[in-house]
Amino acid sequence: MKQGELLYAGKAKSVYRTDAKDTLIVEFRDDITAFDGGKKDTLKNKGSYNAGVSAFFFNYLEEHGVKTHYLQMLDDRRMAVRSLSMIPLEVIVRNVAAGSIVRNYPFREGTELDPPVIVIDFKDDSRHDPMLNDDLILSLKLTTPSELKRIKKISLEINRLLSSLLAKEGILLVDFKIEFGRQKKTIRLGDEISMDSMRLWDKKTKESLDKDVYRFNKGDVMATYNCVARRITRS
Repeated sequence: MKQGELLYAGKAKSVYRTDAKDTLIVEFRDDITAFDGGKKDTLKNKGSYNAGVSAFFFNYLEEHGVKTHYLQMLDDRRMAVRSLSMIPLEVIVRNVAAGSIVRNYPFREGTELDPPVIVIDFKDDSRHDPMLNDDLILSLKLTTPSELKRIKKISLEINRLLSSLLAKEGILLVDFKIEFGRQKKTIRLGDEISMDSMRLWDKKTKESLDKDVYRFNKGDVMATYNCVARRITRS
């Protein structure tokens, strides 16, 4: 497989065309951002940690019946994926109150959310990713009613699978963000699942094990990512 022209460059990943039909390459870069791009850095090996964890999770989810865009790793930071027509939604599943849900609503940090709360944002940097409800999603024709129902069902199944997996390693899945795309009529999980897109706490100490370490200067970011990657991938 040959890597072709750059198709898209995001905040921390680049997507390339290939000479293989309906196949793209996602490169996980060492860039890290926070606060809507207001804080930026480049941290050595960050891309390879996120790529490895994402590949591990994609493989695990595929083994348990969740369809994803993942095909294979090409090296420690480049991933071959199926080409999807991405749906401009960010689906956030919350198990514990933390972050923006505490800032915007009368929840106390650390409160268990039972059942889990699904929040869906419109993926649009120019509008700062505003929150959507079902009526807005359907009115904007971002999905059909059946697709939206399917996306929510898959999201909760991913939450169930990953919460159980991480709990075995003493990690609490506080919340996570995922994105979906269409391959013809099939809805598949796309983008990534990594420390950049999840909020993880150590179950005993409640220590942050994710990008919050970078956001709020809580310690050595790469030491945390390295440790978490090793804990997760040995599950």
